[in-house]
Amino acid sequence: MTIHDRRFPNEPAAYRSARDALLEAEIALRRQIDAVAAQRRALPAGGALKEDYAFIEGPRALDADGPETTTRLSALFGAHDTLLIYSMMYKAGGKPCPGCTSVLDALQGNVAQIEDRAGFAVVAKAPLAMTRRWARERHWRNPRFLSSGGTTYNADYHAEKPDDSQMPIMNVFRRATDGSIRHHWASELLFVPAEPGQHDRHVDLMWPLWNALDLTPEGRGEGFPPGTFPRSVEKIAS
Repeated sequence: MTIHDRRFPNEPAAYRSARDALLEAEIALRRQIDAVAAQRRALPAGGALKEDYAFIEGPRALDADGPETTTRLSALFGAHDTLLIYSMMYKAGGKPCPGCTSVLDALQGNVAQIEDRAGFAVVAKAPLAMTRRWARERHWRNPRFLSSGGTTYNADYHAEKPDDSQMPIMNVFRRATDGSIRHHWASELLFVPAEPGQHDRHVDLMWPLWNALDLTPEGRGEGFPPGTFPRSVEKIAS
């Protein structure tokens, strides 16, 4: 018995049998994704925000001139009670992280839709001017960029190792009706023991590059596809 009656030109019976078996697995995966998302939403309140960090921010428009100002984490919620903060990292020598760049390439187009339901910001410990320069290079016109330099945010919320090297991580915060702010969730798959053949894939579900390549016979391959990043990644820290 087949799952549906749609067929593609010239498909062999063996293909349809294997495809139906895969379709059953895809249905089960969809259910599992929904179940995990419900479990994530149902988390009890996490720890209270350690402090209302004072980030450095410039004009929202990347091409606009204007002074750097101080913006508190609490102000990033806007009209919402949920806030997503993606911590972008720079590698040794000040080069932007290719993974963070790929994630933000994808998120940039959905910022308006995300901000319909939650606050969203990108924070890096690097000087704000460096991140804004790279954002202009990548045409990231929509996210809100801030610098956490001068604060302990990165160390407190695990965007930094004890040796001061930076880490990518997504953190989600929740504001209660009394105005208090608590941590809700972080991409902690980054920290669990590695499994054989598995990358940490801590933000896998929101990273379209790899999900699209998973649809191909070749799969994800090794490393980033050629030409993913321009040569300017080599000079952005200059």
